[in-house]
Parts: sequence; structure tokens; C-alpha cells
Amino acid sequence: MPLLPDGSEQGLRGHMEERGVRSRIGLAPAAGIVDRAAPYKRIATEEAWTFPELVKAQLDYLASGDAPNDASLAMAGMFASMPKLQGMLQDVGEGRLAHMDEYGIDRQLLLLTAPGVQVVRPSDGTALSREANDRAAQSCRRWPDRFSALAAFDPRDVMGSVKEIERSITHLGLNGAVLNSHFQGRYLDEAPYEPILEALEALDAALYIHPTAPYNGQHYSTRGLTGALGGFPHDVWLHTMGLIFSGAFDKYPKLRLVIGHLGECLPLHLYRFDWMQSNADGLPGLRGGQPAVTLKHPVSHYFRNNIWVTTSGVGWEPAIKFCQQVMGEDRVLYAMDYPYQQSSDELAAYDRMDMSVTAKMKLMQTNAEAVFRL
Repeated sequence: MPLLPDGSEQGLRGHMEERGVRSRIGLAPAAGIVDRAAPYKRIATEEAWTFPELVKAQLDYLASGDAPNDASLAMAGMFASMPKLQGMLQDVGEGRLAHMDEYGIDRQLLLLTAPGVQVVRPSDGTALSREANDRAAQSCRRWPDRFSALAAFDPRDVMGSVKEIERSITHLGLNGAVLNSHFQGRYLDEAPYEPILEALEALDAALYIHPTAPYNGQHYSTRGLTGALGGFPHDVWLHTMGLIFSGAFDKYPKLRLVIGHLGECLPLHLYRFDWMQSNADGLPGLRGGQPAVTLKHPVSHYFRNNIWVTTSGVGWEPAIKFCQQVMGEDRVLYAMDYPYQQSSDELAAYDRMDMSVTAKMKLMQTNAEAVFRL
């Protein structure tokens, strides 16, 4: 999801496709026609949405003078200034369905977009989570063959998050949970938030960690790298590796974690992570004084057993095949990253990828059905 330095609609068009038309630069896929008779459904698993009350709460807090200096909250203000983008984000109905039909998308998995509910006033986060989840469930009920959704929650309210995730899964029928990475500089690997991980495993609910702007991001912003070029992937990198080295997956071995953008480049480093594991393994005093944790397995084990990656924003055959090779074909899922990145040409490129029909069906359809219990 690109963070734009100028915050303008004109700048936005440099990073978003206009009705599926993308510029022919760099590694962008060549023009192509989507196969309307493909032997698989296309389930897009990182598709963003929001709603007016949340945007207002973000802007009110940002303007109040009481908010912390949080780059992710400032990002909410920037996105709110883009009416075209907001129109697409807030349309979880006919307009979105028309775009899905245009691109050949059978189903979207709806994720409340960054920075979500975790940047509003702490007293408002859980109530806005409930509103978000009720709205998402309503769209899923109205178009059950086209939409599924993940539950939003505000981890600053730990027990409120546990209750809301449980309500969303068991009562609303949502298909997992989504967190827009850090919450004012805190991460789920810290001890106070363990009940959330425990609840996710108990409910058999996957957690999707989606990027947001780094909390202390001045070194990124002064170089134009706050968003997808640096800050976004690095923050999810920190969150994911923090969870691994906290021992979360040893304690909750059935916990499922999904990260986007082909794993934020993490799969490329599995060899080095295993080699350098002793740098953090078994060290006491980490995370504000927690006891030492020694992992039961190499880091790569958790990527092959607890972690899945989606292709959001990276419709690039060599990279997708690499992730399938090192993590397994069952662990890579298709995503478009609507509306931030959208292109019928990219869908056509997936159709042309040189892989077996079985592998293609896993990538585009059945892996998503399995991971998110669709």
C-alpha cells in the first residue's frame, strides 16, 4: 500500500491503476486478457475497506493536539484527504463488485485498512472495532458468494479484543482477524498481549498482520521511504520476527499467521535467519525484561508450519515461485491489494504463470479457503 509524499489525487494515480490500466514500466506485467474460463476461482485475500465513522475518529484525534506523534495516524489524515480513494475504500457494495467483475475476482477477503482502529483514542478503539465488524458481516451476509472478512480489534484493550474476536468469529461468522501491525509502538510479542494470541488459537482463527507506517519513522520519512518502499515491510518484519522469537508459536503451535507482499521479503532470508538464530535465542531481559526464550525449532520451521504469505502487490512469477519452493505450495495465497494496487493486466499475468494447474489452484483459490476457513 503506497504512502504518497504529496497526498494528492494526482500523486495517487501514480501508484494506483485507473480502472485496471497500469503504466508499462519496469517489471510491470505486459497487457493481457483475463481468462474468464480459468479452472480456478480468484480469491483476493488483502482487500482494503473503511467506513466514515472510523475516518472521522482518526481525523478528530489527529487534530485534537492530544494524539501521540504517530506516523500511522498522520497517514490516516493523508488518506482521508483523497476523496477518490475514500470512495473506493468505503464502497463495500455495488461499486466494489463491479471492479471485481471487471478484474475477474470471484471473492474478496475484506481487511479494515491501515491504520485501522488502533490509532484512535484508546477509549474509542473497541467500540469502533465492533462497528467495523458488524458492517463487514452485513456485506458478507448480503453478498455471501463475493465477500468474506477478517475481524478488526484494538489490542490496547486486551480483554476487549479477546471478546470482540470471539464475537466476530462465533456470532458474526468472520474468517479470522486483522491487525495493522504496531499499535503506537507496541507489538503482540509483548507479554500483556498474550491472551489475544491464546484466543486466536483457541478459536482456530488466522491472524493477518498488515503494514502501517512505523511509529518512529523520521528516518524513513526524510528519505521518502515511509510506505511500501521501506517502512511498511520493515514494521511487519519486526512484528513477525518478534512473535517467532518470543516463543509464541512454540506455546501456541496451531496459531496461524498471514503476512502480505510475499512475506515482506522474509522468505528470502530463511537461510540467514537459521544461521544467525543464536543472536536472539536464549537471551534474558528482552521485551522489557522477559525471561529468556529458546526456540524449539529453527526459524525456517515456523515459516513452513505457522506462517502463510500472500502475493499482494507482487504479481511477479519468479518471486512467487521462490516462496512456493522454500515455504511450500500450500503456504502462498493470491491477493490484489485493492484499491491501492489494481490491474487486470496483473490478473492476466497470473493466468500466464508457468505452473501446474494444481499449484495455480492452490495459489488462487484453495489455500485461501483452507487458511481462512472459507
